[in-house]
Amino acid sequence: MSPIGYALGFAIGCVALGMALNLFRLLRGPTSGDRILALDTLTINIIAMVVLFGLWERTANYFEAALLLAMVGFLGTVAYSKFLLRGDIVE
Repeated sequence: MSPIGYALGFAIGCVALGMALNLFRLLRGPTSGDRILALDTLTINIIAMVVLFGLWERTANYFEAALLLAMVGFLGTVAYSKFLLRGDIVE
């Protein structure tokens, strides 16, 4: 295995650990603000995992999926935060 393969394996392990810790905070967060932040960070970690898997497979198709996940994750975080602040998403 090449040094890039080892680096990708290490990076995937680190991102997986970060995802596990974010999932813990999402389930056990004391406030809803902590849960929103954990969900947003979990979305970012999922995007990182998709990109790393795309590098591992040596294909560019996963990068498009990562862009779509980033857009949907951002809109979801904004909508959920707005719902918690105002109780309604649409003004």
